[in-house]
Amino acid sequence: MDISMRGTGAPGTRDGGITAAGRPRTRLFAVLAAGVCAVLLAACGAGPGINAAGGDGGGIRTVNPYGGDFTAEGTPKRGGVLVMGTDREVTGFDPTVQNTNQAALAVYDSLLKLTPQGTAQPYMAESMESPDGGRTWRLGLRDGVRFSDGTPLDAQAVIVNVQRHIDKASSPGHRFTEPITAMTAVDPLTVEFTLRSPFGLFPVAFAGSFTTGSLGQIMSPAAIARYGDQIASHPVGAGPFVLSDWVRDSRMVLTRNPDYWQSGMPYLDGLEFRPLPDTESRFASLENSDVDLIFGGYHTELLRGLTNPNLSVYYGSGHGAEWLYFNHDIAPFDDHRMREAVVRGIDLDALAATQFRGQMERATGYFGDDSAYQTPEAAAAWPTFDVERAKQLVAEYVAGGGSATVVYKTTNAPNRVAFAEFLQAQMAAIGITLQPQFFDLAQFSSSVVQSQDFQLAGMVGGPADAPYPSAQNVLRTGGNQNYGGYSNPEVDALLDTAAASTDDAERTRLYQQVQLVTNRDISMAYYSRGYLSTVASREVKGVVRYLTRDMFFATTWLDR
Repeated sequence: MDISMRGTGAPGTRDGGITAAGRPRTRLFAVLAAGVCAVLLAACGAGPGINAAGGDGGGIRTVNPYGGDFTAEGTPKRGGVLVMGTDREVTGFDPTVQNTNQAALAVYDSLLKLTPQGTAQPYMAESMESPDGGRTWRLGLRDGVRFSDGTPLDAQAVIVNVQRHIDKASSPGHRFTEPITAMTAVDPLTVEFTLRSPFGLFPVAFAGSFTTGSLGQIMSPAAIARYGDQIASHPVGAGPFVLSDWVRDSRMVLTRNPDYWQSGMPYLDGLEFRPLPDTESRFASLENSDVDLIFGGYHTELLRGLTNPNLSVYYGSGHGAEWLYFNHDIAPFDDHRMREAVVRGIDLDALAATQFRGQMERATGYFGDDSAYQTPEAAAAWPTFDVERAKQLVAEYVAGGGSATVVYKTTNAPNRVAFAEFLQAQMAAIGITLQPQFFDLAQFSSSVVQSQDFQLAGMVGGPADAPYPSAQNVLRTGGNQNYGGYSNPEVDALLDTAAASTDDAERTRLYQQVQLVTNRDISMAYYSRGYLSTVASREVKGVVRYLTRDMFFATTWLDR
């Protein structure tokens, strides 16, 4: 099995399968289940006018999920600086440190890249092949790719970077390295990975986003040696842009990499990222043309963008959802009855009407209702709205000596405050006293969620592009986004077997079981699909993105 070069490697290309040297490639290894297509509407023929709730016309809908239509946008123009509003300040550029960084792919690029069909294909690398059914993988690099400091991106550079993930257990990419027993530089442009056992989805480890963890964002070993622990503030990659100025909590400026591996790119002179954590201010900055593009985190930005004819919206629902994290390790949500009571106590009709302007795609599990991984049995296992049953469950818990007073922690974004007030009223109706506490996004992410300092916490956990590693992140014991401490050995085994499998049909069946078991356990309180989006002025062209909002900036240009 192999993943071979498709076209020029530019993230927006749609041409045929050839190597960089023009040699035909006839084998394309599909690293994700074919069923992924069922949930990625645009990839399966659903156009931009499809409503997420199933109807036609306005409202929340999948639109431009992976970027713009290059053929309709015209010839790219060179020059200009793209100014963007982000929802938080960046912690740093070290791939072994968990944080959200929209600028990371601009500096690093990625060795492999996910496609809309859920496959991993070469991007900065040239090939990824397994001669023995997934136990040994050979990564082929492009000749002549250099880091922005002039040093080569070669086999040894890949080994140095992967070893950093191996050595650091807290790295979001560490879990991808656990199957590795040996790494060998076969020659300057080939790395061989030997694994403990066959691992069909191993290439995906080199194609993921910076935020969720990836082995595919490579730093210059010379820069690592020079900066040591300070590398997070001094990134040196082989991507289209180079970090040139960073005033924390104000702006980050990147300039064109003159030695970029894709000839003629990037088109832009530079990028500027501005942290704008307040949702209303961020959207207003876009409408007022203070920024060209924003990374939307919530339903409000997506819906407002879709109704503004002067803006372009990029969104797809994918996997994942918005949910409430239960802390499974402490009372009261270490008790199944209280988790069930919360889910049964939320009136989704009222939630949609009051918090989502009547436009809410409901969630009844980690995978969407239109996913190949959803089944009637799993859907039936999810608790339905039932106030009387919820009251009974709470009363039983309290009668046994438990407390029904719960602290709920969330961000201070206006829509999150409104949601907390709604939830407080819903819980009061079933006997739970909810005490909301609010935090700015950066503090909430680090001090609350990642520190597991909560009983109940709000979370946007989607959309995600593929079931691996996203489901593994949140549902497996010790997953890097399993902040509630959910743990079930059966689920762990199902997820691990699915990742190792090279059989698409078997992998689909396994993920269906994951959905069923986690629904029965009520691992989280799902209520809506996720609404991560990218919203831009009409002047922004050449957008290439993941559903997670991560962008590849080489092809982006400004029509002005």
